[in-house]
Amino acid sequence: MTSAIIEITNLSFSYNRHEVLKHVNLRVKRGEFLALIGPNGGGKTTLLKLILGLLIPDKGMVRVFGQPPLKVSYRMGYVPQDTYLNRYFPVTALEVVLMGRLKSGKGWRRPSRIDRIAAQKALEKMAMAEYGNRHIAELSGGQRQRILIARALVSEPELLLLDEPTASIDTTGQTEFYSIIENIHKTATILMVTHDLMMLSSHVDSVACVNRLVHYHDEAQITEEMLAMYECPVELIAHGLPHRVLKEH
Repeated sequence: MTSAIIEITNLSFSYNRHEVLKHVNLRVKRGEFLALIGPNGGGKTTLLKLILGLLIPDKGMVRVFGQPPLKVSYRMGYVPQDTYLNRYFPVTALEVVLMGRLKSGKGWRRPSRIDRIAAQKALEKMAMAEYGNRHIAELSGGQRQRILIARALVSEPELLLLDEPTASIDTTGQTEFYSIIENIHKTATILMVTHDLMMLSSHVDSVACVNRLVHYHDEAQITEEMLAMYECPVELIAHGLPHRVLKEH
């Protein structure tokens, strides 16, 4: 039996008394590629941050690799939405990737030769080696997203969490991105927030609809009946265009 590396039990979470997630129970198996879908404001990003230990649940429990998330943060990689990156901060692409080598609670230290070699390899994996000395503001949205993924990969995580990673990438870049993610999936468990309808059945193993409640579906196929049963109004993307698969209710 495949072991679960993420176990969430009876979890609830609120922002300023506004309930964002309630009664969440979820198990993610080792090696799984899980897509998180749902309407904006439904709690997808909040769920990722609870798994990372960046937020603490009001009720319930989160365990990653059998431990509280912060105890195993070094085994996880996180790619936030591009909007979280200050592109005007005076830092190069290589320096951004090197941030992924910093250890939690250890403070700043000068990167070692081993750190720089690892960062260079991460850039090469993302086909961004030639951009290492470029200022982050000089890169396109798709290139910045590749740098953020390289930062997450530089520590060789066992669990990778991606928050709408293709939002700033054009169609050609998205095809290349999913090819890269397929290779990463060979060695890591992946959770990805997405609105991309076309990638679901092609790449992921399972889907969870997040709309305050979380409904897990152990197949990649998305149907209108499934979303209706889970009461999940959501706009997904097909061929770069919004596609409503379920009417508002």
